[in-house]
Amino acid sequence: MTKLINISELSKILNLIDPETKKPQNYILRYWEKEFKEIKPKKINNRRYYSSEQVETIKMIKFLLKNKGLTISGAKDLINSSINKLDDPNVLSLKADYYKKSLNTKGKSILDKINRIKKYGKKNSS
Repeated sequence: MTKLINISELSKILNLIDPETKKPQNYILRYWEKEFKEIKPKKINNRRYYSSEQVETIKMIKFLLKNKGLTISGAKDLINSSINKLDDPNVLSLKADYYKKSLNTKGKSILDKINRIKKYGKKNSS
């Protein structure tokens, strides 16, 4: 069974938090649900829960809108474009940038864990 993430947790993961009140800005995710057909959260007891694939899609949407400055229609076109054209630098360079950034952060996370293990060593189980 895959772990589902609720809308507030996802807002915190994406750093969609109001700087003054420190509350999650869930309305942004609800708006993106209306605009992007790829986002279909499960509703359990009238609460929104997102799968890991949807979380990745939403991360890409946030990257395209907030980091790269695309419009919603531009982000829709890019997300709906064929993934097989990823090698073409002119067509999908923004999508490639997202995947590169994603791999870099995952790689750094893995390296941090390896360095912590090297620094502290394994705990003795006996």
